[in-house]
Amino acid sequence: MHRILLVEDEENLQHAIKLNLEMEGYTVIIAGDGNAAIKAFREQKFDLVVLDIMLPEMDGLMVCEHIRLYDSDVPVLFLSAKNTPSDRIAGLRKGADDYLTKPFELEELLLRIQKLIQKMDKLSKSDSMKVPVEFMFGENRINFDSYEAWGVKGKIELTKKEILLMKLLIENTNEVVSREHILKVVWDYTVIPNTRTIDNFILALRKYFERDPRNPQYIQSVRGVGYKFVA
Repeated sequence: MHRILLVEDEENLQHAIKLNLEMEGYTVIIAGDGNAAIKAFREQKFDLVVLDIMLPEMDGLMVCEHIRLYDSDVPVLFLSAKNTPSDRIAGLRKGADDYLTKPFELEELLLRIQKLIQKMDKLSKSDSMKVPVEFMFGENRINFDSYEAWGVKGKIELTKKEILLMKLLIENTNEVVSREHILKVVWDYTVIPNTRTIDNFILALRKYFERDPRNPQYIQSVRGVGYKFVA
């Protein structure tokens, strides 16, 4: 079930959108201001954000900037009473995927949300197909279908989480993957736990695939951010 973060301070509109989205089968979490929206996004997993621009405490443009620091891929749809071309351009430049002006038809909003989520699902599927079933790096080999691997100490049976973590890192070779993103993708947590969970898995993977786990060649740390797989 897809989860949507709805950031809207107008209660009547908030409830109307939430009701209609739930009737379509979505799970909807509501935030009434910018700070609450950022807190919810950092602590939970969402497939799409519907974001009003005119919000108390912090406007939607700033909220979108914060969201993009944590997740560059999640679709963001702006709602706004501002309907000039410059307003729409400003919203898109801040990282929004779509921009719908108020007042709007609920049916149009539902269709736009459906299209954004379908597009995201297709991208996720194509991303998951980037890595071949059997992947080799250095003297190591991983079979993503059988969960078998051959590392520095011989054959290993990997767990599902270890396979998913390695696959995510390899899919993003030479790019930093944040701890928050790893937890959302690999563990699919609704509420994100302590990030030490990942650190412990990384230590285990280094023992499997690194000649010197303390000075890793392949699974490297990026201080304060996350990890990356180096080809």
